[in-house]
Amino acid sequence: MALIMITGASDGLGRALARTLAAQGHQLVVHGRDERRLAEIAAATGALAVRADLSSLAGVRQLAARVGAEHDRLDVLVNNAGVGFGPAGEPRRLSPDGHELRLAVNYLAPYLLSRLLLPLLRRATPARIVNVASIGQADVDLDNLMLEHDYDRFVAYRRAKLALIADTFDLAHDLAGSGVTVNALHPATLMPTTMVRDAGMDRVESLEDGLRATLRLVVDPALAGVTGRYFDRDHESRAREQAYDPAFRARLRSVTERLVGT
Repeated sequence: MALIMITGASDGLGRALARTLAAQGHQLVVHGRDERRLAEIAAATGALAVRADLSSLAGVRQLAARVGAEHDRLDVLVNNAGVGFGPAGEPRRLSPDGHELRLAVNYLAPYLLSRLLLPLLRRATPARIVNVASIGQADVDLDNLMLEHDYDRFVAYRRAKLALIADTFDLAHDLAGSGVTVNALHPATLMPTTMVRDAGMDRVESLEDGLRATLRLVVDPALAGVTGRYFDRDHESRAREQAYDPAFRARLRSVTERLVGT
């Protein structure tokens, strides 16, 4: 039985993943923002529920501190929480820290949370970090990281997901040989989730498709030791080339460390 933490577990893919893992007998920590829905999934799975706003770096730190106060180890961290495209016409929004919202939630939050929880993951080795990314990716302009110019909600989402994949490769390299693996995946395209409905988009693939692909990275013994990879659903694939550029990743990391205060 593993101890597995899932962010964004109160809805959509995270909720389905929590239910499935609980049914398999795993112990869970579930995170969400909506108090009612979070309480529902915690009751259904017997999980420890921790409510936090991951758009705030202070919220990320509070979440990590709460998990560390309750547990001395963590077998798997699933960074699933995210902000989608949003409705048409939605203006550029900022996090409480003044960062572009999609960058804050979809990239800065998992970047910081993964590092804050590393001591717990190291104690549980072999352990895994699974980053829920997307096939929707766009090159990151580090000179316009916050999209102060030419804002586009789709570009904001896709750049944040590309940054998350790039960091997956970086962190996997840093943790090589440690027993902690780090992988990213595109679970499925436009699943029937609140995120997709809010964007006014039609479903393409089922929630079950995304669940199956994500579950594989979380628990499949065949992937033990596999790290630094990007998966498109259930097969290894290749992200946009920028994610593999060492010079870009070094610059991205330097900027990120300043933003999150590590």
